Amino acid sequence: MLSELHPLESFLPENARILMLGSFPPQRKRWSMDFFYPNLQNDMWRIVGYLAAGDKAHFLTADGRRFDRERIATFCRERGIALYDTAVEVVRLRDNASDNFLQVVREVDLAALLARIPVCRTIVTTGQKATDTLCAIVGCGQPPVGGSVEFDFAGRSMTLWRMPSSSRAYPRPVEWKAEFYRKPFSACGVL
Repeated sequence: MLSELHPLESFLPENARILMLGSFPPQRKRWSMDFFYPNLQNDMWRIVGYLAAGDKAHFLTADGRRFDRERIATFCRERGIALYDTAVEVVRLRDNASDNFLQVVREVDLAALLARIPVCRTIVTTGQKATDTLCAIVGCGQPPVGGSVEFDFAGRSMTLWRMPSSSRAYPRPVEWKAEFYRKPFSACGVL
């Protein structure tokens, strides 16, 4: 099986206070934009829209068929939200977007990411695969869903928040998921 390299550059605003790490993007055929959480069936930008503006559709284009990459990137830049994934190379064991069938070949160079966002002290993982991979990188224990743990890495004290998956494969309402995401966003002052 052939491996895939990460198709996106990391999004690392210098003012980032929080780094959100997923597992790996879905196949490009599932994208509605060239940015993180591109699948229209993923609820991440509905969660963030709900938290930021009280509107799940806040980051959708007027026709509702795509996410608005520019509005999302501007929002994240202004609020200090960095984005990337825990894997930079994977093998898809099945022809789908499921994390259950991703084999991580190479993890992210977390120290290099953090060096580019010097004020960041908080990492949010957005699902089980991302949490498993990050905990293996930093050597910390896993917090419960919605909880956090402290750890030291690359010369700084950090907090890891473990969030529920924003995937629709995790069938919970956007509002329910948003209440988990509200905790780290509020703690960092990004909302």
